[in-house]
Amino acid sequence: MLAAHFVRKRYGHGELLFSEGDPCRGLYIIESGKLRIFKSSPNGREQVLAVEGPGGSVAELPVFDGGPYPASASTVEDSQILFVSRPDLRSFCLQHPEVALKMLAVVGARLRRLVGIIEELSFTTVRQRLVAALVRLAQATGKQTDRGIEFELAGTHQEMAHQLGTVRELVSRNLMRLQAEGLLDVEARSIVVLDMPGLSALLEANP
Repeated sequence: MLAAHFVRKRYGHGELLFSEGDPCRGLYIIESGKLRIFKSSPNGREQVLAVEGPGGSVAELPVFDGGPYPASASTVEDSQILFVSRPDLRSFCLQHPEVALKMLAVVGARLRRLVGIIEELSFTTVRQRLVAALVRLAQATGKQTDRGIEFELAGTHQEMAHQLGTVRELVSRNLMRLQAEGLLDVEARSIVVLDMPGLSALLEANP
């Protein structure tokens, strides 16, 4: 029933769907591709809050509270996006409260992730945040080989810096440091974890 209200649109890589502070027009659902949600500082620094793939949705909160978009969203790759306007979605939720409850669960899960980001930025070093990201990637996408656990970074060092709340130079420097310590082998985006127990142990170390 809700599909009747959708508008489908294709976006190219790096296209902006909306900017922080824009009035909320409605909800975006990813049919294919990926979106990143991010905040920008006046000096151009970025903090990536989330990367959403197919089936993910963006902008639930302002649809309900009536405020502007609290962050910006752009495509990570060519994407096909479904859009439903705020009035249509609110009317649908009034008729089908179970949809509103489901969306509330999505907002709650996103809030928990944001609390985790705040915790990492507040209480850990860049090195520890990088190690945590590498361990998560190794566990989620890594393949065991004779050399160790191999995986590819999803983006450039600059894009990883945006996710970790730092600058590219610190990401590259820490990757080289971990390589010098014999924990990793790094070649551009290709990573081999040579010592997973040793890498994981760094997460328990004091900042």
